[in-house]
Amino acid sequence: MAEPTDLLTEEKTEFKRSLSLLDSTLIVSGSMIGSGIFIVSADMARNLGSAGWLLAVWILTGVLTVAAALSYGELAGMMPKAGGQYVYIQRAYNSLVGFVYGWTVFTVIQTGTIAAVAVAFAKYTAVFVPALNPENILLTLGPVKVSSASLFAIASIVLLTWLNSRGVQAGKVIQNLFTSAKLIALFGLIIVGIGLGISSGVLSVNFRDAWSASTTSMDGAVLPLVGAGLLLAFGNSMVGSLFSADAWNNVTFIAGEIKDQRRNIPLALFFGTLLVTTIYVLANIAYMALLPLKGSPAATDVLGRGMQFAEYDRVATAASSLIFGDVAVGFMALLIMVSTFGCNNGLILAGARLYYAMAKDGLFLKQAAELNENAVPGKGLWLQCIWASLLCLSGTYGDLLTYCTFTSVVFYIVTIAGLFRLRRTEPDAHRPYKAFGYPLVPAFYIIASLGVCIILLITQTRNAGLGLLIAGLGVPVYLLTKRR
Repeated sequence: MAEPTDLLTEEKTEFKRSLSLLDSTLIVSGSMIGSGIFIVSADMARNLGSAGWLLAVWILTGVLTVAAALSYGELAGMMPKAGGQYVYIQRAYNSLVGFVYGWTVFTVIQTGTIAAVAVAFAKYTAVFVPALNPENILLTLGPVKVSSASLFAIASIVLLTWLNSRGVQAGKVIQNLFTSAKLIALFGLIIVGIGLGISSGVLSVNFRDAWSASTTSMDGAVLPLVGAGLLLAFGNSMVGSLFSADAWNNVTFIAGEIKDQRRNIPLALFFGTLLVTTIYVLANIAYMALLPLKGSPAATDVLGRGMQFAEYDRVATAASSLIFGDVAVGFMALLIMVSTFGCNNGLILAGARLYYAMAKDGLFLKQAAELNENAVPGKGLWLQCIWASLLCLSGTYGDLLTYCTFTSVVFYIVTIAGLFRLRRTEPDAHRPYKAFGYPLVPAFYIIASLGVCIILLITQTRNAGLGLLIAGLGVPVYLLTKRR
């Protein structure tokens, strides 16, 4: 096995190291913040019916995410190579497990997320350009319906892919600009929302009976939750928060382009996940400071519908309408456009580096291992673009994401378990950074996340099972790839 210094020398001849700690931190936070935080709290409010338990879901999600990031820091310091998590898994286990992870990332996790975020971008652009309404179908080809929105979503993916093919500097500028803009806007919304909301007394009303949980159906029927029912509802609610907090690991994919990566990747993981966790918790406090958590589907005004029945689950829009009035719809649409465009830039930038690492190992199309004249894996970027665009047209990206939210958590568990394995099999390996709180913090993540996975297997058996099936299909593909 090559020495760490050899690996660094090898990467320097291939990639341009131009990303600083700030750039890397903004990639972490920008890739995490998409459209989820503006929407998913409505479904969580219906599932739990409790301000205390709703906030507990977001806090636990944040604690788990930061704990995982702290654990990944050691692996990033050991293996500062393009490909990140794929490289960690392959070294800790074998090429089969590494391939299955990479296969799942390419087929669904990365490309499916890119497609979903692009469609969300098109959906909110339609607020200003009605022709992009998803119902505007241009062409029907059997089960495939080509809408103006899907074509616009594809156009945004193509544009970002082209910009990132021009070099990492172009991707960095877009990421820094859009991430900074949405962070400033979110903090502004939080400060104003909490400031105005506290004086209204809504927050104190929401927390008056903070731990009395109940589930509310879409027709308004309420069922109290206690014991096992509450535990299952709590775990099931974490799907939304975990999806909203995902993609923090993308910065590990681009290790080959980060300055002083042994130091900066662990720090970027910690600072980025902590920043987003803080924003998510404060955003939900702002929502509850402005809107009643409970509401009625029959109500005709924002306060009457509450968080539970915010129109189209757009909690952030409902909350901001109490601050900005009628312009809130346009304001939030613009903010989500900025958020999703910046999020997709980070996802597109990072994903191709994983396929590059796989191709270098002979486990992906060999063209993906080629760097273009701008020192980026151009062909890998365009392969990713083509598949994500097809998912946009298929209309199945939403289902695929649901199936693999579970699988994504499973791979986080596998990766962090690999930390323990490497401590045993490679005790003398160079570790410039050691996982904070080892072994307690990594073990806490594994145990807590396994608990969430078990709950999801019970409450969403079909989706979790299909996620595992998609990942499992990577095994025969791997065997075929090795044979060829």
